[in-house]
Amino acid sequence: MPPNELPVAIIGGGPAGLAAAAHLIERGEAAILFEAGASVGANVRDWGHVRMFSPWEFNVDSASVRLLESAGWRMPPADELPTGLELVERYLQPLAELPAMRAIIRTGTRVIGLSRRNHDKVKDGERELAPFQLHAVNDGHEELVEARAVIDASGAWHLPNPLGANGRPAIGEASLRERLVYGIPDILGDERSRFAGKRVIVVGSGHSAINVLLDLMRLREDHPQTDIIWVMRSRNLRKVYGGGEDDALAARGQLGLRIKAAVAAGALRIAAPFPPTHVSLGGDQLLLRSEFNGDAGSLSADEIIICAGARPELELLREMRLDLDPAVEATRSLAPLIDPNLHSCGTVRPHGEAELRQPEADFYIVGMKSYGRAPTFLLATGYEQARSVVAALCGDWEAARDVRLNLPETGVCVTDFADEGACCVPAEVAQPALLALGEIPIVSEIPVDRARERVPCC
Repeated sequence: MPPNELPVAIIGGGPAGLAAAAHLIERGEAAILFEAGASVGANVRDWGHVRMFSPWEFNVDSASVRLLESAGWRMPPADELPTGLELVERYLQPLAELPAMRAIIRTGTRVIGLSRRNHDKVKDGERELAPFQLHAVNDGHEELVEARAVIDASGAWHLPNPLGANGRPAIGEASLRERLVYGIPDILGDERSRFAGKRVIVVGSGHSAINVLLDLMRLREDHPQTDIIWVMRSRNLRKVYGGGEDDALAARGQLGLRIKAAVAAGALRIAAPFPPTHVSLGGDQLLLRSEFNGDAGSLSADEIIICAGARPELELLREMRLDLDPAVEATRSLAPLIDPNLHSCGTVRPHGEAELRQPEADFYIVGMKSYGRAPTFLLATGYEQARSVVAALCGDWEAARDVRLNLPETGVCVTDFADEGACCVPAEVAQPALLALGEIPIVSEIPVDRARERVPCC
């Protein structure tokens, strides 16, 4: 088949991948979508028990809604907060079952490599004219599938960051991987018995870690022996709390306010700074060790939950010519907008095809994977990325450049250059206290009833 008659291939059947497919279908373009899981939204199903902090109005894509509504689908209440499972069952699955979508989706098929016909990464000669070849595997059967363009929307959920604070697995982590928990376990549901009445260490300082901690505290109401230890690499609690009441997404702000109240009430014990370096077994206990500024300490627990974010899987793209930021692993144009090391106020400005463009013509990464290692991705961002990229692939450059993204403000303005704290937001004076835990002192920042101060900014 001539290259210009080949389909656009989409890797990943999550929200962003399905959005890209919907926009291609709406424009009458040929497409094929590969999903490694048994059904669409497989990664979302892994955290299906978690209630999202963004309401339905920010969780659906425009072209997808148009296709669904033409088949009689009704939009859920715009201000309702779905769980991950509800997002799949009430939106992604009905979308995938539309005849036009069902015809292009191949589930249970994993793409393990991407290249161009007869061209490795080094070879030039009419490279842009050579079709892409996707190395796909389904139930042990391998094949090469050709495409005129590729959109990688495979996400990052399946590749969690390791326990080690240096970006590498902690010493002993690989051998104990089956004993450790990554992501957001269903603590109040299917995995309740695993954590009830146990000592549990939660490693991380983002929204996932806060969700896990709040679930553990609810579990402790029924099982008072449940012991919770919150491990963070730094001790910047003001950054962790986020925008609070100033957050335009009330549920996101509430996460920070609830965990802040728990810390103030002494309901949590915090090990911070505690950058993990080693994990091992001591009898039936997991031992977590940290070495920081010449000091060392250790903690023991029945379970360790690692909520340290995720990173993009780049091995399948080894033969693609990429230009990624050396730190964030997003495109160089996008990286400064999302890099947590840089000053960042509010939300990410609108961006689309231009910021996602790679040296490899007609290849794009969209969705969570496009953010590399940055942790601030929202579904609405991925939908606008998909719309802009599809417009460009169809030659509609005016639509591709007309990027519009209305994201709710976070209500927070922080910099990560120093751990001292935040700027532009009121900061409560905190008095460090030491709580004996047995193995090491645990540092817990407990707010004191004193005047609020404003940290200088900008």
